[in-house]
Amino acid sequence: MASLMVPPVLQSPRDDATQLYRAFKGFGCDTATVINILSHRDATQRAFLQQEYKNMYHEELSSRLSSELSGNTKTAVLLWLHDPAGRDATILRKALTGDLVDLRTATEVICSRTPSQLQTIKHLYYTKFGAHIERDIEMLATGDLQKLLLAYINTVRYEGLETDRAMVERDAKSLFKAGEKKLGTDEKTFIHIFSGGSRAHLAAVSSAYRNIYGSLKKAVKSETSGNFEFGLLTILKCAENPAKYFAKELYKSMKGLGTTDSTLIRIVVTRTEIDMQYIKAEYHKKFHKSLADAIHSETSSHYRTFLLSLVGS
Repeated sequence: MASLMVPPVLQSPRDDATQLYRAFKGFGCDTATVINILSHRDATQRAFLQQEYKNMYHEELSSRLSSELSGNTKTAVLLWLHDPAGRDATILRKALTGDLVDLRTATEVICSRTPSQLQTIKHLYYTKFGAHIERDIEMLATGDLQKLLLAYINTVRYEGLETDRAMVERDAKSLFKAGEKKLGTDEKTFIHIFSGGSRAHLAAVSSAYRNIYGSLKKAVKSETSGNFEFGLLTILKCAENPAKYFAKELYKSMKGLGTTDSTLIRIVVTRTEIDMQYIKAEYHKKFHKSLADAIHSETSSHYRTFLLSLVGS
Protein backbone atom coordinates (compact mmCIF):
# COMPACT_ATOMS: atom_id res chain seq x y z
CA MET A 1 0.00 0.00 0.00
CA ALA A 2 1.33 3.40 -1.02
CA SER A 3 1.82 6.28 1.44
CA LEU A 4 1.47 9.08 -1.12
CA MET A 5 -1.16 11.64 -0.13
CA VAL A 6 -2.79 13.30 -3.14
CA PRO A 7 -5.18 16.22 -2.48
CA PRO A 8 -8.87 15.34 -3.06
CA VAL A 9 -9.25 18.39 -5.31
CA LEU A 10 -6.25 18.84 -7.58
CA GLN A 11 -5.00 21.86 -9.44
CA SER A 12 -4.57 21.41 -13.17
CA PRO A 13 -1.08 20.66 -14.52
CA ARG A 14 -1.08 24.19 -15.93
CA ASP A 15 -1.74 25.69 -12.50
CA ASP A 16 0.99 23.52 -10.97
CA ALA A 17 3.44 24.55 -13.70
CA THR A 18 2.62 28.22 -13.16
CA GLN A 19 3.14 27.97 -9.41
CA LEU A 20 6.45 26.19 -9.87
CA TYR A 21 7.65 28.81 -12.33
CA ARG A 22 6.78 31.55 -9.87
CA ALA A 23 8.64 29.63 -7.14
CA PHE A 24 11.77 29.69 -9.30
CA LYS A 25 11.61 33.41 -10.06
CA GLY A 26 13.24 36.12 -8.02
CA PHE A 27 16.09 35.85 -5.55
CA GLY A 28 16.37 32.23 -4.47
CA CYS A 29 13.93 29.39 -4.91
CA ASP A 30 10.72 28.98 -2.91
CA THR A 31 11.63 25.39 -2.07
CA ALA A 32 8.68 24.93 0.28
CA THR A 33 6.23 25.52 -2.59
CA VAL A 34 8.16 23.15 -4.88
CA ILE A 35 8.03 20.40 -2.24
CA ASN A 36 4.38 21.00 -1.41
CA ILE A 37 3.37 20.53 -5.04
CA LEU A 38 5.64 17.69 -6.15
CA SER A 39 5.41 15.54 -3.03
CA HIS A 40 1.62 15.31 -3.42
CA ARG A 41 1.41 14.28 -7.08
CA ASP A 42 1.38 10.68 -8.29
CA ALA A 43 3.38 9.37 -11.25
CA THR A 44 0.73 10.20 -13.85
CA GLN A 45 0.21 13.69 -12.46
CA ARG A 46 3.96 14.32 -12.39
CA ALA A 47 4.24 13.27 -16.03
CA PHE A 48 1.45 15.65 -17.09
CA LEU A 49 3.00 18.43 -15.03
CA GLN A 50 6.43 17.97 -16.61
CA GLN A 51 4.92 18.03 -20.11
CA GLU A 52 2.86 21.12 -19.34
CA TYR A 53 5.86 22.93 -17.86
CA LYS A 54 7.91 22.19 -20.97
CA ASN A 55 5.09 23.38 -23.26
CA MET A 56 4.66 26.62 -21.32
CA TYR A 57 8.25 27.58 -20.56
CA HIS A 58 10.28 25.71 -23.20
CA GLU A 59 12.59 23.98 -20.73
CA GLU A 60 12.62 20.69 -18.89
CA LEU A 61 11.30 20.89 -15.34
CA SER A 62 14.07 18.53 -14.25
CA SER A 63 16.72 20.91 -15.62
CA ARG A 64 15.22 23.88 -13.80
CA LEU A 65 14.93 21.93 -10.56
CA SER A 66 18.54 20.82 -10.92
CA SER A 67 19.67 24.45 -11.10
CA GLU A 68 17.38 25.69 -8.30
CA LEU A 69 17.81 22.95 -5.69
CA SER A 70 20.90 21.51 -4.03
CA GLY A 71 22.19 18.67 -1.89
CA ASN A 72 19.98 15.82 -0.74
CA THR A 73 16.80 17.78 -1.48
CA LYS A 74 17.83 18.03 -5.12
CA THR A 75 18.75 14.35 -5.31
CA ALA A 76 15.45 13.22 -3.78
CA VAL A 77 13.21 15.56 -5.80
CA LEU A 78 14.85 14.72 -9.14
CA LEU A 79 14.53 10.99 -8.42
CA TRP A 80 10.88 11.48 -7.46
CA LEU A 81 10.02 13.08 -10.83
CA HIS A 82 10.27 9.70 -12.58
CA ASP A 83 7.57 7.06 -12.73
CA PRO A 84 8.50 3.96 -10.64
CA ALA A 85 9.86 1.81 -13.47
CA GLY A 86 11.70 4.68 -15.15
CA ARG A 87 13.17 5.60 -11.78
CA ASP A 88 14.46 2.07 -11.25
CA ALA A 89 15.97 2.08 -14.74
CA THR A 90 17.68 5.40 -13.98
CA ILE A 91 19.04 4.14 -10.64
CA LEU A 92 20.38 1.00 -12.33
CA ARG A 93 21.99 2.94 -15.18
CA LYS A 94 23.81 5.20 -12.72
CA ALA A 95 24.84 2.27 -10.53
CA LEU A 96 26.21 0.29 -13.50
CA THR A 97 27.77 3.04 -15.62
CA GLY A 98 28.19 6.12 -13.40
CA ASP A 99 31.40 7.67 -12.17
CA LEU A 100 31.19 5.46 -9.08
CA VAL A 101 30.03 1.96 -9.98
CA ASP A 102 27.70 0.70 -7.24
CA LEU A 103 27.04 -3.01 -7.64
CA ARG A 104 25.37 -3.24 -4.23
CA THR A 105 22.67 -0.76 -5.26
CA ALA A 106 22.20 -2.52 -8.60
CA THR A 107 21.92 -5.84 -6.76
CA GLU A 108 19.35 -4.45 -4.31
CA VAL A 109 17.14 -3.02 -7.05
CA ILE A 110 17.23 -6.09 -9.28
CA CYS A 111 16.84 -8.67 -6.52
CA SER A 112 13.98 -6.87 -4.75
CA ARG A 113 11.74 -6.36 -7.78
CA THR A 114 9.03 -8.69 -9.10
CA PRO A 115 9.34 -10.41 -12.51
CA SER A 116 6.77 -8.09 -14.11
CA GLN A 117 8.53 -5.03 -12.68
CA LEU A 118 11.87 -6.28 -14.03
CA GLN A 119 10.46 -6.77 -17.53
CA THR A 120 9.20 -3.18 -17.56
CA ILE A 121 12.52 -1.91 -16.20
CA LYS A 122 14.45 -3.80 -18.90
CA HIS A 123 12.29 -2.26 -21.63
CA LEU A 124 12.62 1.28 -20.26
CA TYR A 125 16.36 0.85 -19.70
CA TYR A 126 16.82 0.17 -23.39
CA THR A 127 14.34 2.89 -24.45
CA LYS A 128 15.93 5.58 -22.24
CA PHE A 129 19.61 4.69 -22.60
CA GLY A 130 19.91 2.74 -25.84
CA ALA A 131 21.63 -0.14 -24.07
CA HIS A 132 20.64 -3.59 -22.87
CA ILE A 133 20.91 -3.88 -19.11
CA GLU A 134 22.26 -7.42 -19.48
CA ARG A 135 25.23 -6.04 -21.39
CA ASP A 136 25.99 -3.50 -18.67
CA ILE A 137 25.75 -6.23 -16.01
CA GLU A 138 28.17 -8.40 -17.99
CA MET A 139 30.60 -5.49 -18.23
CA LEU A 140 30.59 -4.62 -14.52
CA ALA A 141 29.67 -7.70 -12.49
CA THR A 142 31.74 -10.88 -12.41
CA GLY A 143 31.54 -14.46 -11.22
CA ASP A 144 28.56 -15.73 -9.26
CA LEU A 145 27.07 -12.25 -8.81
CA GLN A 146 26.95 -11.76 -12.57
CA LYS A 147 25.32 -15.16 -13.04
CA LEU A 148 22.74 -14.44 -10.34
CA LEU A 149 21.77 -10.99 -11.67
CA LEU A 150 21.49 -12.20 -15.26
CA ALA A 151 19.43 -15.22 -14.23
CA TYR A 152 17.16 -13.18 -11.97
CA ILE A 153 16.49 -10.43 -14.49
CA ASN A 154 15.84 -12.81 -17.39
CA THR A 155 13.92 -15.72 -15.85
CA VAL A 156 10.14 -15.63 -16.22
CA ARG A 157 8.74 -16.53 -12.79
CA TYR A 158 5.24 -17.26 -11.58
CA GLU A 159 3.86 -14.45 -9.40
CA GLY A 160 0.96 -16.29 -7.75
CA LEU A 161 0.73 -17.80 -4.27
CA GLU A 162 0.32 -21.50 -5.08
CA THR A 163 3.20 -23.86 -4.34
CA ASP A 164 3.96 -27.53 -4.94
CA ARG A 165 4.91 -29.29 -1.71
CA ALA A 166 7.01 -31.97 -3.42
CA MET A 167 9.00 -29.37 -5.37
CA VAL A 168 9.46 -27.29 -2.22
CA GLU A 169 10.89 -30.24 -0.29
CA ARG A 170 13.08 -31.21 -3.24
CA ASP A 171 14.57 -27.73 -3.50
CA ALA A 172 15.15 -27.51 0.26
CA LYS A 173 17.05 -30.79 0.12
CA SER A 174 19.02 -29.67 -2.96
CA LEU A 175 20.10 -26.46 -1.20
CA PHE A 176 21.27 -28.42 1.84
CA LYS A 177 23.29 -30.77 -0.36
CA ALA A 178 24.71 -27.79 -2.30
CA GLY A 179 25.81 -25.97 0.82
CA GLU A 180 25.94 -27.10 4.41
CA LYS A 181 26.19 -30.83 3.69
CA LYS A 182 29.28 -30.62 1.49
CA LEU A 183 32.78 -29.23 1.60
CA GLY A 184 32.63 -26.08 -0.50
CA THR A 185 29.50 -24.67 -2.12
CA ASP A 186 27.61 -25.51 -5.30
CA GLU A 187 26.76 -21.91 -6.20
CA LYS A 188 25.03 -23.02 -9.41
CA THR A 189 22.29 -24.76 -7.42
CA PHE A 190 21.72 -21.71 -5.23
CA ILE A 191 21.46 -19.49 -8.31
CA HIS A 192 19.08 -21.90 -10.06
CA ILE A 193 16.68 -22.24 -7.13
CA PHE A 194 16.77 -18.60 -6.00
CA SER A 195 16.20 -17.26 -9.53
CA GLY A 196 13.93 -19.96 -10.90
CA GLY A 197 10.88 -20.08 -8.67
CA SER A 198 8.21 -17.70 -7.45
CA ARG A 199 8.50 -15.72 -4.25
CA ALA A 200 5.86 -17.96 -2.68
CA HIS A 201 7.88 -21.03 -3.66
CA LEU A 202 11.14 -19.70 -2.22
CA ALA A 203 9.41 -18.64 1.01
CA ALA A 204 8.01 -22.17 1.30
CA VAL A 205 11.47 -23.62 0.59
CA SER A 206 12.91 -21.47 3.39
CA SER A 207 10.22 -22.69 5.78
CA ALA A 208 10.82 -26.34 4.83
CA TYR A 209 14.59 -25.87 5.17
CA ARG A 210 14.12 -24.38 8.66
CA ASN A 211 11.97 -27.33 9.76
CA ILE A 212 14.53 -29.91 8.62
CA TYR A 213 18.00 -28.31 8.61
CA GLY A 214 17.84 -24.89 10.29
CA SER A 215 17.91 -21.34 8.94
CA LEU A 216 18.36 -20.92 5.19
CA LYS A 217 19.52 -17.33 5.77
CA LYS A 218 22.30 -18.58 8.05
CA ALA A 219 23.24 -21.17 5.42
CA VAL A 220 23.53 -18.45 2.75
CA LYS A 221 25.67 -16.33 5.09
CA SER A 222 28.01 -19.21 5.89
CA GLU A 223 28.30 -20.50 2.32
CA THR A 224 28.58 -17.27 0.31
CA SER A 225 30.05 -13.77 0.65
CA GLY A 226 30.11 -10.23 -0.73
CA ASN A 227 27.49 -8.94 -3.13
CA PHE A 228 26.60 -12.51 -4.16
CA GLU A 229 25.56 -13.20 -0.56
CA PHE A 230 23.74 -9.85 -0.44
CA GLY A 231 21.84 -10.69 -3.63
CA LEU A 232 20.74 -14.11 -2.41
CA LEU A 233 19.63 -12.69 0.95
CA THR A 234 17.74 -9.85 -0.76
CA ILE A 235 15.87 -12.34 -2.95
CA LEU A 236 15.08 -14.55 0.04
CA LYS A 237 14.00 -11.74 2.38
CA CYS A 238 11.81 -10.15 -0.30
CA ALA A 239 10.22 -13.53 -0.96
CA GLU A 240 9.29 -13.81 2.70
CA ASN A 241 8.39 -10.19 3.53
CA PRO A 242 9.56 -7.31 1.29
CA ALA A 243 8.23 -4.63 3.65
CA LYS A 244 10.27 -6.07 6.54
CA TYR A 245 13.34 -6.18 4.31
CA PHE A 246 13.06 -2.50 3.38
CA ALA A 247 12.27 -1.49 6.97
CA LYS A 248 15.53 -3.08 8.10
CA GLU A 249 17.48 -1.44 5.27
CA LEU A 250 16.02 1.94 6.23
CA TYR A 251 17.04 1.36 9.85
CA LYS A 252 20.59 0.50 8.78
CA SER A 253 20.77 3.66 6.67
CA MET A 254 20.08 5.81 9.75
CA LYS A 255 21.93 3.75 12.36
CA GLY A 256 25.12 4.97 14.04
CA LEU A 257 27.12 8.08 13.22
CA GLY A 258 25.78 9.84 10.16
CA THR A 259 23.11 8.77 7.71
CA THR A 260 23.59 6.90 4.44
CA ASP A 261 21.45 9.40 2.54
CA SER A 262 21.72 7.62 -0.81
CA THR A 263 20.05 4.52 0.66
CA LEU A 264 17.49 6.50 2.64
CA ILE A 265 16.49 8.52 -0.43
CA ARG A 266 16.43 5.53 -2.75
CA ILE A 267 14.18 3.41 -0.55
CA VAL A 268 11.78 6.17 0.51
CA VAL A 269 11.37 7.47 -3.03
CA THR A 270 11.08 4.07 -4.74
CA ARG A 271 8.65 2.53 -2.22
CA THR A 272 6.33 5.50 -1.58
CA GLU A 273 3.99 4.57 -4.44
CA ILE A 274 4.23 0.82 -3.82
CA ASP A 275 4.29 -0.46 -0.23
CA MET A 276 5.43 2.30 2.14
CA GLN A 277 2.49 1.85 4.50
CA TYR A 278 3.51 -1.79 5.05
CA ILE A 279 7.16 -0.75 5.49
CA LYS A 280 6.12 1.81 8.13
CA ALA A 281 4.18 -0.86 10.02
CA GLU A 282 7.13 -3.27 9.92
CA TYR A 283 9.52 -0.52 11.01
CA HIS A 284 7.41 0.31 14.05
CA LYS A 285 6.94 -3.36 14.91
CA LYS A 286 10.66 -4.12 14.72
CA PHE A 287 12.23 -0.95 16.15
CA HIS A 288 9.43 0.42 18.40
CA LYS A 289 9.67 3.83 16.75
CA SER A 290 7.85 5.33 13.80
CA LEU A 291 9.73 5.69 10.54
CA ALA A 292 8.65 9.35 10.43
CA ASP A 293 10.23 10.00 13.84
CA ALA A 294 13.46 8.31 12.75
CA ILE A 295 13.65 10.39 9.57
CA HIS A 296 12.84 13.55 11.51
CA SER A 297 15.73 12.97 13.92
CA GLU A 298 18.25 12.07 11.19
CA THR A 299 17.51 14.74 8.56
CA SER A 300 16.92 18.49 8.48
CA SER A 301 15.44 21.42 6.59
CA HIS A 302 13.75 20.96 3.19
CA TYR A 303 15.27 17.49 2.82
CA ARG A 304 13.43 16.35 5.96
CA THR A 305 10.19 18.02 4.83
CA PHE A 306 10.26 16.31 1.45
CA LEU A 307 10.92 12.80 2.79
CA LEU A 308 8.28 13.18 5.50
CA SER A 309 5.77 14.38 2.90
CA LEU A 310 6.32 11.14 1.00
CA VAL A 311 6.34 8.85 4.01
CA GLY A 312 3.42 10.48 5.84
CA SER A 313 2.84 10.33 9.58
